[in-house]
This record gives sequence, structure tokens and C-alpha cells, in this order.
Amino acid sequence: MSAKIQPALARETIRAVLPEDTSLHGAAPEPRFVHLPPSHTKALDPDAQVVVGMRGAGKSFWWAALQDERLRRLIAVRSHTLQAVERAKIYVGFGETPAPNRYPGRDTLRGLLNDEYEPRLVWRTVVLHALSHGDARVVGTGSDWASRVAYVQAHPEAAERFLYDLDLRLDHEGRYALVLFDALDRSAPDWPTMHLLIRGLLENALDLRPYRRLRLKCFLRSDQLDERSVADFPDASKMFATRVELSWPHRELYAMLFQYLGNAEDGAFRQEIEKHFGYSWDKADDEHEGIFLPPKPLLRDEGAQKEVFHAITGPWMGRDRRRGFPYTWVPGHLADAHGRTSPRSFLAALRAAAEDTDDRYPDHDYALHYESIKRGVQHASRIRRSELREDYPWVDALLEPLEGMVVPIAFDEIESVWRERSVISKLKRGSLGGEHLPPAHLEEGGAGLRRDLEDLGIFLRMRDGRVNIPDVFRVAYGLGRRGGVRPLGSTGAR
Repeated sequence: MSAKIQPALARETIRAVLPEDTSLHGAAPEPRFVHLPPSHTKALDPDAQVVVGMRGAGKSFWWAALQDERLRRLIAVRSHTLQAVERAKIYVGFGETPAPNRYPGRDTLRGLLNDEYEPRLVWRTVVLHALSHGDARVVGTGSDWASRVAYVQAHPEAAERFLYDLDLRLDHEGRYALVLFDALDRSAPDWPTMHLLIRGLLENALDLRPYRRLRLKCFLRSDQLDERSVADFPDASKMFATRVELSWPHRELYAMLFQYLGNAEDGAFRQEIEKHFGYSWDKADDEHEGIFLPPKPLLRDEGAQKEVFHAITGPWMGRDRRRGFPYTWVPGHLADAHGRTSPRSFLAALRAAAEDTDDRYPDHDYALHYESIKRGVQHASRIRRSELREDYPWVDALLEPLEGMVVPIAFDEIESVWRERSVISKLKRGSLGGEHLPPAHLEEGGAGLRRDLEDLGIFLRMRDGRVNIPDVFRVAYGLGRRGGVRPLGSTGAR
């Protein structure tokens, strides 16, 4: 008989450590819950200047973590290849939270571009202001961004001399200076302006490459890196060749889960793992008291991960094996059309499953009931819809009219609904979507919108041309699929 972790204990641990709100909103993550996937190690290297990821993949997480000195030390402990990160000097060039003393906001950026300042010059001023701490010899005495940009434009030699001297000093000290950029979707009201700004930012990153110790680190969404729009400058290929994508294979999702569960304050989950499986947890190091690292099998071995996870969930997603296995079922049903699973969605689904099991099946043999796991996916789908509404509010306008339809479905039927509801014409008039960026290919009509939804991983083009929609989006928008997780509000069969 397979091992079984005490149900009440496991549920209590899940509810105690998995976050209710998985978005940090610019705050530093709690050190004991930080998991560093090997695929992310390269992204944190100072020489990785372009870091790409989907919503929830960890861009803002690492943007915030790099600003925390203790977390940088912890990162260095986890990976010997990141020793340079620990001693790096960190500056912020742009982020989600408004900080007009450190960088211009969207309206200010628009004004600077309207005044015909080149985006490259604007970001160069931001970088110089950060690295020099606003030194008047570098950015002038003006208190507003327009004055600073004008000064930098008029005094290029002062900027060059400053960067040269700073690089020499940092190289002597053996330290890097990193200027971090995140949340660039907040920098512009439309795609042409966004592309101009990102192009200018990448030019600045390229400008710093010849220096030994000066680097930008740009956290960008994949849809912001349209090479046709942002790579039309000399040697742009050098920036794209070094881009790093934040990926989350199933193994890393579960390693992250065990990082959370193993660092519950009472230590009871660690004891259960050692009791049933013989795996011991290691302390991070002497400096980071109270932070434990999962045993190596739970970091690297999918077979060991599956065994432990099934001790929490039971072996099947129903009464028998025909319904699937929880270890693969959970991330599979949370994946987008590109096969990417957001760690936020993964954690949110499991926390919701624990709460639902407590409410509905408190005496179940395992910590998480399979029906509660399905409701956890419904909950995560609702969160994903909220995230989409924040970043791409026009998605609601395209998917809400499809409620009640069953996928896979012919795209002609979708287009017909959009025409009946005048969705495309409303988007073109700007009456939907608020102040956020519109669909990138709106002017191409239905085919362009299909492409935008496919790029976001919401639509999946099947071999026969029909459209499928992954559960993580389908459920929240009320679409059905035979044999799939029920859409929200539905009482139909799965």
C-alpha cells in the first residue's frame, strides 16, 4: 500500500503557506519560499539582459527579489554560478509602482516623446539618473524629466565619461551595477509607442554591453518582443540572441510546491516526508536560519515527486485510473495553448483544493479530494481571467460572447458571433479595453484577433483548423468541452 500523509496536517500546511494573493505587487518575496529553478539561473545572470516570460512566470518576482540584499545572498547560496548577483549594486529603471523620482510614468513618457526626444535618449537619461544618484554633473540640476533629458542630450561627453569611470571603479571592486526594468506595459497607451520605447530600451542595453560591469536587465512579456517592430536597429540580433525565457516545466512546479510545504513554521510536513519516504531536508546555510531546501529527489526526480504528491492527493482523479493521475492532471489542466503553466495558477489551484476539501470532504482518506482539485482548477481559471482583464481587458470582449459554446469549434462560428455583437467595430472605436493596449493585430480583423489570442496561448489552432481553448481559460469564460472540467456556473456533466 502506498504512503499517505496525514490528511488534516497536509491540508493545514497547504492553507498556511500557499499564498492567497500570488501577486507581489512589487514587494520582495519571503525568503523561505523562494525556489530557484535551474532554467531561471541563467535569467538572473548579469549578462542576461532580456528576460521573457508569460504573466505569472516570475518576471516581477525576480525584479523584486533582486532588489532585496538578503534574497540576493540566498540566490548566490542556491547557485554558485550567481555569486556576482550577491554583490551587485541594484537600481530600478522602471516598474509597476509609480516612482516619479526614479523614473517617468506613462504620461510623462508620452510628453517626452511628443517633444520629439528619442526613446533611446529618454531611457539613457533614466539609466544615468539611477547610476549617478541624480548627480547634477551627469543629468543636470532640473527637477523634472524633460530638463534632465535635455541636459543629457546637450552634454553627451559628460555621460560617456561618467559611465567609463563608473565601470572602471566597479571592475576594480569586482561588482556589477544592474538597472532593472519591468512592467513596460504600463509605459505606453498603444502598441506603436510601446514598440518605440522597448526599441529604445534595447538600444540602451546594447550600448552598455561593451562595458565590463554595467548592465540593464529588462523583464518583458513575449508579446512585447515583436522583432519586426523593436529590432530595427544595428546589431539588434545580439540582444535577441541572449534572451532568456522563464519556463516552468512540471518538475519545477512541484519543486516549488515542496519548497513552500517544507518551510511551514511547525516543520510537521518535513517530518512526515522523512517518516514515510526517508528524505531529509537541508538547511540553506548557517546565515539563513529557518530556511530549508527540499531533498534532491523532490527537486529533480519526477517519480519521487509523483509518489509524494499522490500521498497528498491519492493516485487518481476519480474512482479509477481512467480519470488520470493528479501529478500530471493538475499542471496539464492549468496549461495554456503553448503548454505553459503559471506557477501562480498552480499554487492557487492547490490552495483552493485544500479549502474545498476541508469544507466538503473533511474525512476524506487523502488531504485533497479529486473533486476539490477540479474546483481548484475552476478557481485558478477565475484568477487567470482576472489577470487577463488587468493586462488585456479586450480579451473579455472577445470571449464573453462565446459563453455556452462547446470547443473545439470552427473559427467561422466564433467570427459570426463577433459580427453579431459588433465586437470588432467596438474595439476599433476604442469603446472597450479602457486605457490598456488594444489587440496588436486589431486592424487585420478577425484573423488578426485570432492571431493575438493564439499568441497569448488562449486559442489553440487544431490540425483541422478548428479552435480549442485550454481549460485554464475555457472554464472561467463559461465554454464547455466534452469530458472536460465544468465551466463556472455550469451544472452539466464533465
